[in-house]
Amino acid sequence: MSTTAAAPYITDDFLLSNETARALYHDYAAAMPIYDYHCHLPPKDLAANRAFDNLYDVWLAGDHYKWRAMRHNGVPESHCTGDADPYDKFFAFARTVPQTLRNPLHHWTHLELRRYFGIDLLLSEDTAKEVWDEANRQLKQMRVGDILDRFNVALIGTTDDPTDSLEHHKKLADDPAILPHTAVYPAFRPDKLYNTTDPVAFAEYCDGLAGGPCETLGQLLDAIDASLARFAERGCRLSDHGLTHIPHVEVFQDVHETDRVYRAAREGTATADELRRYQVAMLLHVAQRYHDLGWASQYHLGAMRNNNGWAFEHLGPDTGYDSIGDFPQGAGLSSFLGELARRNALPRTVLYNLNPADNYLFATMIGNYVGAGDTAGQPGRMQFGSGWWFLDQKEGMTWQINALSNLGLLTRFVGMLTDSRSFLSYPRHEYFRRLLCDIFGRDAEAGEVPDDLEALGKVVRDISFNNARDYFGMALKGRHA
Repeated sequence: MSTTAAAPYITDDFLLSNETARALYHDYAAAMPIYDYHCHLPPKDLAANRAFDNLYDVWLAGDHYKWRAMRHNGVPESHCTGDADPYDKFFAFARTVPQTLRNPLHHWTHLELRRYFGIDLLLSEDTAKEVWDEANRQLKQMRVGDILDRFNVALIGTTDDPTDSLEHHKKLADDPAILPHTAVYPAFRPDKLYNTTDPVAFAEYCDGLAGGPCETLGQLLDAIDASLARFAERGCRLSDHGLTHIPHVEVFQDVHETDRVYRAAREGTATADELRRYQVAMLLHVAQRYHDLGWASQYHLGAMRNNNGWAFEHLGPDTGYDSIGDFPQGAGLSSFLGELARRNALPRTVLYNLNPADNYLFATMIGNYVGAGDTAGQPGRMQFGSGWWFLDQKEGMTWQINALSNLGLLTRFVGMLTDSRSFLSYPRHEYFRRLLCDIFGRDAEAGEVPDDLEALGKVVRDISFNNARDYFGMALKGRHA
């Protein structure tokens, strides 16, 4: 497509530093399907099998990773979240990319251009127009389903609020031909059930969930159960929670105490300590329900959100002004999981930390809640999840893999997830698999693991796909069924 010389970059052996690594990736990992059990792709776009108007719509809209880099490079907000022309926004990103050397954006950008469009140019202001025109030409023939088939995506788990109608999931279930080879399921994300910061908004949310006044805890619990049933009907087998941390508090002793604080939370009269105890009470309640339903649960812990007051007021949340937090994680997490274990009601659980200082804490925490009660005899029941958000890069993923290897069983790991709002993020699975294969290849050639390609290949395949498929247990379809 180009008269410009191809860049000697992102080669077939990218990130693979030795022969064993190359064999593990090319012969074992590369062809495995993708089991994307946690992402933020819009169900509406999936159900519509959406086509995209241009490269900006599919690649930059909503991508706070790119916005942060662009702001660092002096790009005005009009070209990030503002109302500038789509090409002008793309051009501002293209001018930024050469400045992202050693930032994972440089790798992701060029992996995505190659894997989706076969474009091997280095993106810059000099190549921006050529990249824009060629990608847009191909996008005219490309829909969401084509992307998912190209990357062999077997399953997508979206992230959905308990109040969601799930109409788009119903449409996908009723018409399997929309995405013939990719199963799509909702994941239950009930963060607003215990977000009591704004009493008015909290009360309105609970009333909306119940479909009318929800003035008592009993009414709220009934509404939660009804929502869980709707999600289960749509094939949901997985929940997700986004929290700074789980508070370390005394658990309420009876439902009357919880009911009193729930009413006070709606009125704005509850104390800070009571609100923390209410939050834990709700987390315990829904976790016990997940256990009863046979679902798995996820906890994303440690994000410090909306740090920039001006940006939050003018742009709103999720616009790229979040960071890693230094919240205390150990005591609250231990008391929460310990109480569920005491009740013999601990669901399969995946823990994700955002602060790498907590890697060893999380990797050892999962070992405290296996082998007793109904967790006995279940391999990999408790999981230390993949490097997440700011740790979703070479160094962060390596730290997570090493911590899990040293303190748990890497062989039982459920592997990578996309955790993205973009349909152009699937090369992140390739990136993870290449990194995983390189780690095993280095160890094998150093004599630190057995140099048994078939055995190592099985482990790589399991972590790439098989472990997640078996762990979450959601039905696949088409060629993956």
